[in-house]
Amino acid sequence: MVPAHDEEELLPACLDSVGRAVRTLGDARPGLSVVVLVVLDGCTDASADVVASVGVPALVLDRAGVGPARRAGVEAAFDLLGAGGQARERVWLACTDADSVVPDHWLTHHLALADDGADVVVGTVRPRLDDLSPDRVAAWRERHVPGHANGHVHGANLGIRLATYDAAGGFAAVAEHEDVGLVHAAQRSGARVVADAVGEVLTSGRLVGRTPGGYARHLREDLIPLGRSA
Repeated sequence: MVPAHDEEELLPACLDSVGRAVRTLGDARPGLSVVVLVVLDGCTDASADVVASVGVPALVLDRAGVGPARRAGVEAAFDLLGAGGQARERVWLACTDADSVVPDHWLTHHLALADDGADVVVGTVRPRLDDLSPDRVAAWRERHVPGHANGHVHGANLGIRLATYDAAGGFAAVAEHEDVGLVHAAQRSGARVVADAVGEVLTSGRLVGRTPGGYARHLREDLIPLGRSA
């Protein structure tokens, strides 16, 4: 599932990468049913045209915000899957963001972790370093170890069993941090949460994002080079 709010520039690369991940999964596990859904959340640009050109389903909402958009998208995707009311425990929900690019093995790796007992996968992300100034690149490298699963929650790289999602109460209808809230609720419900760095997702390095407290805020306010003020 991919929520999008005015992402016509970055959405094509996102959907292209998701398409490759679906094909890789199909090669590895023939016969699995997969639904890709884009939630167009109050888009006023050409995001809808991008989705139509790729031929994947879209759920069109008036501007609802990322929490409600993700929540609505989960149910719409499940309906499209047509799995039936008793199958939610056998469904894996994989989430990324419209400004992100997933690796080809993303879905295959998520399902391998699920087979090993993961109820939730919390994957790492890395920004496009070309989007950042040299001093912010240096600061990011000082704080991040390649290949280290740091356990930070990112909606751009999140997977969860649908039954676990239900037990955790689903994505809350909040303006931001709905992903963090879901993972914490899943932990409280007894779910096994696995931090992962193998399926790392590349995401935008922009400093102004679609929510006040998202990854763009982290890059803007937290990646201050050592010895400098903002």
